[in-house]
Amino acid sequence: MARIDTLLIANRGEIARRIIRTGRELGLTTVAVYSDIDADAPHVREADRAMHLGPASARDSYLNIEAVLAAARDSGADAIHPGYGFLSENAAFAEACAEAGLIFVGPAPDSIRLMGDKAAARQRMAEHGVPVLPGFDREGADDATLLREADRVGFPLLIKAVAGGGGKGMRAVQRAEEFEEALAAARREARNAFDDDRVLLERYLPTARHVEVQVFADEHGNAVHLFERDCSVQRRHQKVIEEAPAPGLSEQQRQELGQAAVRAARAIDYRGAGTVEFLFSPEGEFFFMEMNTRLQVEHPVTELVTGEDLVAWQLAVAEGRPLPKAQQDLCLNGAAMEVRLYAENPYQQFLPSSGRIDQLRWPDGVRVDAGVEQGDIVSDYYDPMIAKLIAHGDDRDQARRRLARALDQLALTGVHHNTAFLRRVLLDEAFAAGELDTRLLEHRPYLLEPAGQAPEPLAVAAATLVAGQGQAGGDPWSGLPAWRPLGRRRTLVPLRVDEHDFTVVLDNEQATVADRRAPYRLRRHGDLFELDWGEDRLSGQALFFDGRRLTLFVHGQDYRIETHPARESEHAGGADDFRAPMSGTIVACHAAPDTPVAAGDAVITLEAMKMEHTLRASAPGTVRAFLVQAGDSVSEGTLLVDFETEEE
Repeated sequence: MARIDTLLIANRGEIARRIIRTGRELGLTTVAVYSDIDADAPHVREADRAMHLGPASARDSYLNIEAVLAAARDSGADAIHPGYGFLSENAAFAEACAEAGLIFVGPAPDSIRLMGDKAAARQRMAEHGVPVLPGFDREGADDATLLREADRVGFPLLIKAVAGGGGKGMRAVQRAEEFEEALAAARREARNAFDDDRVLLERYLPTARHVEVQVFADEHGNAVHLFERDCSVQRRHQKVIEEAPAPGLSEQQRQELGQAAVRAARAIDYRGAGTVEFLFSPEGEFFFMEMNTRLQVEHPVTELVTGEDLVAWQLAVAEGRPLPKAQQDLCLNGAAMEVRLYAENPYQQFLPSSGRIDQLRWPDGVRVDAGVEQGDIVSDYYDPMIAKLIAHGDDRDQARRRLARALDQLALTGVHHNTAFLRRVLLDEAFAAGELDTRLLEHRPYLLEPAGQAPEPLAVAAATLVAGQGQAGGDPWSGLPAWRPLGRRRTLVPLRVDEHDFTVVLDNEQATVADRRAPYRLRRHGDLFELDWGEDRLSGQALFFDGRRLTLFVHGQDYRIETHPARESEHAGGADDFRAPMSGTIVACHAAPDTPVAAGDAVITLEAMKMEHTLRASAPGTVRAFLVQAGDSVSEGTLLVDFETEEE
């Protein structure tokens, strides 16, 4: 039986950190690898050792088999864990590890190769009694043959790349007259993505669910399943939300799915962790789709409902030990749900976003598998996933609500991200009811529309925070320069919310902004806040940024607020002479409205830090109106006087 002492993780980001965590718990020495751009990445900092691979391009670093093997050799590693993506399903890499005397933490190369060929996999499953969709998968068929077989399979149908994955080389065809164009596009995309333009045909289920089963097998003849996951919420064939167990399945369906997945693993003499993916029809039938011969992105939901560490299971099997548990010893506990937090803009066709993470606060009460920390760079060289947030509950609804609340407590700036979109999906009526299929987002396009917050309640929330009007729970603002509870009857706070300028007046538990006046009440605990302003209710998280700007995070969306906006004009004199130079209290208004004043005349006086400061006209002009009165508390930057110079 082999023994692993030093484990090299041939990956990056959150999955590398996840594997390092289990390696450390098992007492292993962990080795990270990195490209030029990842030299100071979290997974590099957390590993016991780190080995440089090459330039930022994945082809020259994480996909460079020779560089990875050299890193393993130079670091003294016994084994390589590929994580997911990159080289995880590369049969040639698995073979190269064996030839180098390294343990590959994954299945045998033959299993990877067979399951990577969608046609061969489909044929093997059918031979071993695993249900497959009606279709055509004969090797080497030309376009004319495929067109003829398409009529036999029937429409709608799906054209799938034989070497495909991730939705590449896949086309749904509704009618016969669309087939030839779709076939050409699928072949072209498959050729570009996989250097292989072979395709197969399958009956298309327009309202199917995506249900997958986690399987494990060892070299001693043991094979088990760790129940199923539902991954139906997708966009462009990419998973958005995953959960375990799949909602709405009967116990018999659950058992039949698990048994079929185990048959699939045995059919290819599988070893290690794998996921057998099925299409699940509204009638309760299920059909084999593909098998992923690696750990899945969504494996944490299985860990939370079973209490098992799947990476530890992988390492045990890789060392030649039996599976940690038999099928009868595995059981489900509650429900778990995961969202994938991506640096992307859901409202611009999920366009990836890159940049520095300026602010980052993770929520409490959920599991966070993150690839970045505050200050890190999200690079455009790699997949833009920032983290996975996973919640566990006694049942599906509790897990869902906990996850939605966690997204409310997430604070993230510096890149576009999909937090608000994820929260809207979690709270959608159909999703909440478990009415799932792979086209849920397509059928509910409003989920892909931005739902911005009105600026006025944001302004009131920011004003009450910076003026120190909160209730019990500590004052996180008291140590900030220029902001302090003033304890006066009326406070004016100038703010800029996005492109909107406001002066919020706080007066006897009333807040006035943009001619609307209503009672307000602020509750806060640390950075979390809840505001009631008339009929509006706002909750979220608040963080100061560089001392002058406040960021409010509401329902997953971040709003930047300048707490004392820069002056809009640079000319001498005029109204800008009469902005409060600091927080203070108005003592006296010296001129009468509509009365001319000369340059140097006193116009208004405020008191700050027990000293009086008189603001004088820098040029001749007229006081049109005083915007404050004696006794008012004002914040730095507040416009105090409507003043017109003679030139104006």
